[in-house]
Amino acid sequence: MTMMRFDDRVAVITGGGRGLGRSYALLLASKGAKVVVDDTGASIAGDGADASPAEDVVREIEKAGGEAVACTESVATPDGGRAIVEAALDHFGRIDVLIHNAGNNRRAPLAEMTSEDFDAVLDVHLRGAFHVVRPAFARMVTAGYGRIVLTSSIGGLYGNHLVANYSAAKAGVIGLSHVAALEGADHGVQSNVIAPGALTRLAEGLDTSAYPPMDPELTAPVVGWLAHEDCSISGEVLVTMAGRVARAWVAESPGAYRAEWSIEQVADDIDTIRDTSDPWVLPPVPAGFATHIGNSFSMARS
Repeated sequence: MTMMRFDDRVAVITGGGRGLGRSYALLLASKGAKVVVDDTGASIAGDGADASPAEDVVREIEKAGGEAVACTESVATPDGGRAIVEAALDHFGRIDVLIHNAGNNRRAPLAEMTSEDFDAVLDVHLRGAFHVVRPAFARMVTAGYGRIVLTSSIGGLYGNHLVANYSAAKAGVIGLSHVAALEGADHGVQSNVIAPGALTRLAEGLDTSAYPPMDPELTAPVVGWLAHEDCSISGEVLVTMAGRVARAWVAESPGAYRAEWSIEQVADDIDTIRDTSDPWVLPPVPAGFATHIGNSFSMARS
């Protein structure tokens, strides 16, 4: 098997100072990538700042013979996002890989969650993704090459208690990635999503005593493949959990068609509407949106 390396590639990893991001940074650097390790060093809630997490990872990479630079800009603002991408351009002259992993969390029941706590989480996970994708994507399109990996969660796919902010942000990231995949398809730019399950700081306060091994290192090779030039997919979501790697996707039932509907007819047809025995699976790339419209229109015309 040919070794998959990242020689001459430049990777930007947000939230790269700890947990999953650290694992990604160390893995790609060990395979020859030049890495921008971005991390504000903030608390789980997003408060405070500390340069040492990013700097420690850079020292670890350099000690192993790799090249890296620390960045402590925040993804939560457009200026911060641009500065993170510019760190790659200033130090290494290019950006080939963007892995948006930075995260925070503020737990609360939906009925009690404040707007401040909702926005604080969206600012990092979802708006933060846009703040780094937008400048990186433009550079990648111009260069004719790029790999984007955004981070979602099973919380974004299925929801969970006490994390309406986190779940909403993680669901939104999937839509952003799909658009980047579509718009990047003709320019050598691929975008995919990782939904990782790993024991990191975000699991603090949870009883994980009965969990199987869920170290970040179990997820890092999957992200490494998504970030590699030989990656064969775009516009997809890969899930990792305790050593399992799988694909998640959106599907629809074929549903039911009527030229006109009443409330009572919806009730009568609800079993057919919900029948998933022969689903539509519409990959975003090359044309899930258009295929959906075409299939729907064909039912109306039949």
